[in-house]
Amino acid sequence: MLNNPFPTIVYFGTPQFSAQVLDFLIAQGVPILGVVTQPDRPKGRSLQVTFSAVKEIARGKLSEVPIFQPERCSNPEFLENIAALKADLYVVVAFGQILPVKLLQIPPLGCINVHASLLPKFRGAAPIQRCLMNGDPVTGIAIQKMVKELDAGDVIVETRLDVPEEMAFGELEQSLCDLSKTTLLSVIKSYKSGIPAAVAQNHEDATYAAKIKPEEGQLHFDHTMDRLHNLVRAFSPRPGAWCWIESNGEKKRLKILKAKKNPLSGVPGSILSAKELIVACGEGSLHILDVQPEGKPRMSASDWLRGARRPLKFT
Repeated sequence: MLNNPFPTIVYFGTPQFSAQVLDFLIAQGVPILGVVTQPDRPKGRSLQVTFSAVKEIARGKLSEVPIFQPERCSNPEFLENIAALKADLYVVVAFGQILPVKLLQIPPLGCINVHASLLPKFRGAAPIQRCLMNGDPVTGIAIQKMVKELDAGDVIVETRLDVPEEMAFGELEQSLCDLSKTTLLSVIKSYKSGIPAAVAQNHEDATYAAKIKPEEGQLHFDHTMDRLHNLVRAFSPRPGAWCWIESNGEKKRLKILKAKKNPLSGVPGSILSAKELIVACGEGSLHILDVQPEGKPRMSASDWLRGARRPLKFT
């Protein structure tokens, strides 16, 4: 450890994005003295208690490192235990709790956070989805020094990423995760020479990326094709944008997982092709490529259309 080029860290994170970053840091030899993740939660219809993705990595590859799962990071016992590790730096990647000032003040080199947007744009819980819903052509990751206010710390480095028009949430999330790994590694290494410089955010330009709610994924075909196309991208593959379809007085929910824009026009909600699922919007139309009917797996829209009862209307 004496010749290790990295400071010692405690790692905070929970979902798969964060687990991939942790796995990368472990492989690069970053000395991790502790891991903090969210408590085990019941999941799925069976409500079986499951570990976070970060805990799975830590259990498998850091077997001698303590794992902490506080309900609240302000818990005095947790603060005492984490301070006892005497780590140089705390690193936060999609943890899921706001850290109290008492915690931020513990490590001598401070706390840094990886955020999946170009701050001060899209502070908050859902920057990747909000970027796609907004139709932004460029996004990136920012590594910031953590302060009391959410995502408002000085930015050490930003790395930009182009967002192609057809890129959906799953692909963008993975691209930003890969970008985070190498950028974060470089920043952690720089702390060995002292605390790096950072640039204050322009707080007047800040926007907020609120947590995604399932009802936000509903497609209304009186909206423009651009708006609906971006919504499909932002919700694919999870949780999936959706709409209501009507057939012979029966109303069912249909997830739309992949689509592209089409210039054809017509009455909003009407199908404009006999062979392909092209649905008219308030402006232009949406060529739907992949769907998931209620209680069924993902399938091509053309296969679904062949088996669907007519007439059909999208609402």
